[in-house]
Amino acid sequence: MLPPDRAGDAARDCSGGNILAQSSTRGTGFSSTSQAATGRAYPNGNPALGYNPPGVRNTDSAVPLHRSKPVTHDYACEGPAPGSLSFRWTYGSNVAAKNRDPRVQVVQYNEDTFVLRQNVCVHWEAPFTYLLFGNEGALLIDTGATANAAHYPLRETVDAIIARWSRARGRSKVPLTVALTSGEDVAQNQGLVQFADRPGTTIVPKPLAAMQRAYGLTNWPAGTGRLDLGGRVIEVIPTPGTHRDGVTFYDPYCDFLFTGDLLFPGKINIGNDGDFVASLERLQTFASAHPVKWLLGGHVEMMFVPGKYYPRFATYKPYERVLEMTPDLIGDALRHAREVRGKDMMLIRPDFVLFNGVSPDQRTPVWPEGVPNINPPRPF
Repeated sequence: MLPPDRAGDAARDCSGGNILAQSSTRGTGFSSTSQAATGRAYPNGNPALGYNPPGVRNTDSAVPLHRSKPVTHDYACEGPAPGSLSFRWTYGSNVAAKNRDPRVQVVQYNEDTFVLRQNVCVHWEAPFTYLLFGNEGALLIDTGATANAAHYPLRETVDAIIARWSRARGRSKVPLTVALTSGEDVAQNQGLVQFADRPGTTIVPKPLAAMQRAYGLTNWPAGTGRLDLGGRVIEVIPTPGTHRDGVTFYDPYCDFLFTGDLLFPGKINIGNDGDFVASLERLQTFASAHPVKWLLGGHVEMMFVPGKYYPRFATYKPYERVLEMTPDLIGDALRHAREVRGKDMMLIRPDFVLFNGVSPDQRTPVWPEGVPNINPPRPF
C-alpha cells in the first residue's frame, strides 16, 4: 500500500509498467528539484524513493532497491512486454580458428527474457536458445549444437544469468526447466548433456512418447500443453513437420512464438509435408486467437536481400537477415507449403526457402516470380 500522501502518485500504463506523477519528495544527494520516479533523470526509478508502486512491471525499475522479501512480478499485461533486439549478432570469421568472439552471445531482451546464440565459428548453424524467467522458475528453450562445454559453455552462461537474476530479486533458488523444440534436431539438442547433473533442473525427455506425457499431450498433435514458470505460463503447441516431435512455445508475456526449425529465416527442410502443412494451419489458428508480436526461430540462414541465403558450413555471415519474423509469414509459409506438398522441389521466398524431398544443397535455375532478384554485396 502507498502512504496516503502518495496514493495518487501511481498511474497505470500497461505498455511498460507504471508512470509516476511528480513526487514532492526531493532526491536527497541527487538533486534539489523534485523528480518523477521514472522521469528522464531516473529512467530506472528514483533511488531516493522508499517504495515501489504496486503494479510496476516490465522493467528493472520493478526491483526495489531496499527489498525486504523476494520480488514478485505481475506478468499480466495488455500488449507485449517491452524489449529490444536492436543490435547486430556476431557473424563469424573466414578463418574460424582465428575468431575471438564470445562462444555464447547473450542479449537481454527485457528483464526476464534472454536470447542466446552459439558462435557461428563453433558450429556453422549458430543456433539460438532462449531463457525465460517467471516468479517460480526459469525455462531454457533448446540447447545448441555442441555438447563440449569447453567449446560451447552454455550451462556456465545460463548459470551466470540465473545467479545475477536471482541476486537482483532476492531469490536463493530458481528451478530450471530445459525443453527442446525438437529432440530429433541435432543442432538444438547437443548441449542438453551439460545439464544432466545440474541440481534443481528438470529436463523434458527427448523420446516422443515421454515428451508427450510430460506436456500432457494425450491427443497428439491436437491440444496444447503448459509450463507454468510462476505467473508466466508458456503454452506448448505440437508442430511436427520438419521433425516428428516438433513443438512451438508461446510466451504470452512477450507475445513470442518460439518456432524452432518449423519456421525460421533460413532453409526449411520438410520431413513430412502433410504434417508440415497441418502444423502451419494449427499455428495460424493459434496466432489468430492470441496476440503474436514475433516468431523467433532456431537459426538465421537468410541474407538481408530477399531469397538469398548462406550455404551450409559457412562460418562468415556478415549480411544476415534479422532473427525476428512477423506473424503474417505463417500464412505465407502455409500457402507455399501447400504448393510444394507432394512434390520433390525447393521453393524460394523472400524470408525462407522450402525444401521438400530434395537435398538442402539443391539449386534452381529459375528465379521465382514475386521475389526481387538482388545480388548481395560481396564481403571481400
